[in-house]
Amino acid sequence: MSKMLIVDDEEKIRAVVREYAEFEDFEVEEARDGMEAVSLCREKDYDIIIMDVMMPRLDGYSACKEIKKLKNIPIIMLSARGEEYDKLFGFETGIDDYVVKPFSPRELMARVRAVLARSQAVAKAAEETQQRLKFGGLEIDLAGREVYVDGKRASMTPKEYDLLFYLVKNKGLALSRDKLLEEVWGYDFFGDDRTVDTHIKMLRGSLGPYRTDIVTLRGMGYKFDPDASET
Repeated sequence: MSKMLIVDDEEKIRAVVREYAEFEDFEVEEARDGMEAVSLCREKDYDIIIMDVMMPRLDGYSACKEIKKLKNIPIIMLSARGEEYDKLFGFETGIDDYVVKPFSPRELMARVRAVLARSQAVAKAAEETQQRLKFGGLEIDLAGREVYVDGKRASMTPKEYDLLFYLVKNKGLALSRDKLLEEVWGYDFFGDDRTVDTHIKMLRGSLGPYRTDIVTLRGMGYKFDPDASET
């Protein structure tokens, strides 16, 4: 369930937006001015904020600037002013969309969905760019499914990639053979668990000098730990 913060000094506006947001399964909280909104954002996380411009104590633009210093939360601004200058100023402060009052609640929710979709896409792309991991001379590109050993691309079977990536994503965790079979092979294995041992042996061969990054846990399974020696 996505969390929304509605910030407006008009109770009726907050009530209308809340009604439509809760209908679309948002968890909703409210603030009556920018100061209260900033305070809430210091303590809690939200997926999106709907905020009015003109409010007492702290206006929407100023609140937006303060919130963006704390967290990168998408913000849709509500305003009775629809001039191009006002919209441009809003975007310069870091807002993600600008809706002019009076507005259609259905259109507002459509904009909410669009902003959240863009935000999630950007976050996913940023996450993928950070999925090239380095452990000494061993380089693993999770997004591109490539492994480099001392700068040279390693040739692996698809299952070797799957096994290595699962071990790396669970770095330092002890993983039983049954767990590896279930997660990497995708089903509960009822036969000989030597399947895992065989693929670990192949994987170690592909990793060459970094074979010891995969640690054997005798009687149990394996773990990926570049800082440890094989037991």
